[in-house]
Amino acid sequence: MRLRGPAPREDPAHHRHGGTRSPCPQPVSSAPRASQGSRSGLAAQRPANYRSGNIIGSGIFISPKGVLEHTGSVGLALIIWVLGGGIAALGSLCYAELGVTIPKSGGDYSYVTEIFGGLAGFLLLWSAVLIMYPTSLAVIALTFSNYVLQPVFPNCIPPYNASRILSMVCLLLLTWVNGSSVRWATRIQDIFTAGKLLALALIITVGFIQIFKGNYEELAPSNAFNFWMTPSVGHLALAFLQGSFAFSGWNFLNYVTEELVDPRRNLPRAIFISIPLVTFVYTFTNIAYFTAMSPQELLSSNAVAVTFGEKLLGYFSWVMPVSVALSTFGGINGYLFTSSRLCFSGAREGHLPSLLAMIHVEHCTPIPALLVCCLATLIIMLVGDTYTLINYVSFINYLCYGVTIIGLIVLRWKKPKIFRPIKVNLLVPATYLVFWAFLLIFSLYSEPVVCGVGLIIILTGVPVFFLGVYWRNKPKCVNRLIESMTCWGQKLCFVVYPQGGVAEEDDLPPARSGQPRSETAARK
Repeated sequence: MRLRGPAPREDPAHHRHGGTRSPCPQPVSSAPRASQGSRSGLAAQRPANYRSGNIIGSGIFISPKGVLEHTGSVGLALIIWVLGGGIAALGSLCYAELGVTIPKSGGDYSYVTEIFGGLAGFLLLWSAVLIMYPTSLAVIALTFSNYVLQPVFPNCIPPYNASRILSMVCLLLLTWVNGSSVRWATRIQDIFTAGKLLALALIITVGFIQIFKGNYEELAPSNAFNFWMTPSVGHLALAFLQGSFAFSGWNFLNYVTEELVDPRRNLPRAIFISIPLVTFVYTFTNIAYFTAMSPQELLSSNAVAVTFGEKLLGYFSWVMPVSVALSTFGGINGYLFTSSRLCFSGAREGHLPSLLAMIHVEHCTPIPALLVCCLATLIIMLVGDTYTLINYVSFINYLCYGVTIIGLIVLRWKKPKIFRPIKVNLLVPATYLVFWAFLLIFSLYSEPVVCGVGLIIILTGVPVFFLGVYWRNKPKCVNRLIESMTCWGQKLCFVVYPQGGVAEEDDLPPARSGQPRSETAARK
C-alpha cells in the first residue's frame, strides 16, 4: 500500500489487559479531554529550549569522571565530549524525519511499533520500564544524595546506607508530589531547573577567568595528551557510554510530536540550536574542571563540582553542592513525570496492565504508573554503583536508538512513496549506525556481564508479550484473577479510566496482533 500523506492520527482506546472488562464500576473522570489548545503548548514555548533543557541535567556532574577514567588523557576526554554531541546531532536528524513521517507522540515506542509491529514495540517499552527510566532515576537520585552528603563528609565517601536512604526518601517524596498534583510537579520543575543553570553558568564563568589568568596547564597540548594509560577500543566505547548518559534526552520532542505546531520547521530548528549549545556547555564545563583540578584529583573526587567549588570559590563553595542538589532534585521530578507518562501510554495501547492507564478520580494523576516507576527505581538502587548503572542504561539506550534508526531505513524501503516532510540523506543514518555497531560490539567485549544482563532482561519480555498481550483467549480463572487484581488496585489507588472509557473486547489494538497499526487499518 502506498500512502500519499501522513497516516491519520487515531485516538487510542483504553484497553483491558486480558481482553475483558473489570467488574468494578468505571466512573468517567472529570478531567477534561486534551484539547487542541494543548498543541500550542510547545509552540508558545520554544522547542529548542525544551530540547536543550531536557538534555542538560545531572549527567554533566556525573559523567566527566567516567569519561576521563576510560580515555586516559584530558585531550581525548574532551574529544569524546565533542564527538558525543556530533553523534547526538545525527540521531536527532533521523528522529526528526521519523517524527514528521509518523506524527504520533511516544517517540521510539510509537515508531518501532508502527514499523516493526507489536512485539518489537513491546520489547522497547519493556526495556524502558524495567531498565532505562528506573536506572536513570536511580543514578540521578544517588547523585542528589551524594552532593547533599558530601559537605557533611568532606574527607571521605558518604556512607553507603546514608546515601541510599536519602535517595529513597527523595524519590518517595517526589512520587507523592507527582501523584498529588500535576501543578505541583510542574512548579517544582520550573523552580529547580534554575539550579542546574546556575551551577553550569558559574562553573564555565570561573573556568574562563582561570584561563585568562593563565591557569590552564592541564589543557596545554603537551599535557592534555599525556596518557597515563593506553586506552583500548573497548575503553573508548565505555567512555562514549559514560558521555552519552549526559546527552540523553535529545529525542525528547519526539515524545510530544502531536503537541508541536509545524514540526517540519520546529524540529530541525530545535536540533540546530540545542545540540551545538549543549555540546558547547558540556565541553567548556569540562575545560573549566581542568583549570582547577588535575586528572588525578578529578578521578579521586566523589563529587566533581564540589571539589571544583572548594578549590576556586572559597567561602562561596557551598553554592556548588546546593546548585547540583537542586538540579538533580528537579531531574528526578522530570524523569518521574516522563516515565509514568510512558507507562500510561503503553497501558492504553494494551501492552501493559490496564491499571496503569488509570488516573486518580480527584487529582487526575496516573498513580499506578507512578508507583510502578518508583518501585522499579527503588529495586535498582540496590543493584550497583553509579557508574555501573550508567553503563546499563547507556547500553540499552543506544540499542533502542539504533533499532529505531534501522526502522527509518526499513520504512524507506517498505514505503518509498510515503509523504516525508523531512527527508535526511541516507549517509546520516548510515554513519550513525556504523558508530552504533562499533559502540555495542566493543561494549559487549569490555563489559560482557553488564551488557549481557541488559540483553537478557530485554529478552524476558518475549514470553511476557505472548502470554500477557498476544494470547487473547485466556482461561476464565486467569481473567478473573486479572480482574480482581485490577479492581483491588483501583480501590487501593482510587483510580478510574480517563474520559473516554474502556474499549470493548473486540476493539483490540493492532499492536497486540504484532501488525503495524497503519497496515492493519488498511486491511480493514
